[in-house]
Amino acid sequence: MTLDKPLTDALERDYRTAPVPPHERMMLEYVVKLTRDATQVSKDDHEKLRAVGFDDQAILQITLIASWFNYINRVADALGVGRK
Repeated sequence: MTLDKPLTDALERDYRTAPVPPHERMMLEYVVKLTRDATQVSKDDHEKLRAVGFDDQAILQITLIASWFNYINRVADALGVGRK
């Protein structure tokens, strides 16, 4: 989390060009892939995360948190939460 408005704006525009460290960019790439189609996530993706410093516990936490947000957003969408 950050209160850095320029950073959050850059992340919203395109995380791939936002000024974030390489390990955070790799994490974002993993989360996007997980969100778009979790069946496409492979051991290679986990190896890429390990290569930038994430251990198995961190990979599990990233996966659980991203999955939970995906789940809760789908529930909210299905129930019309936030629609006017």
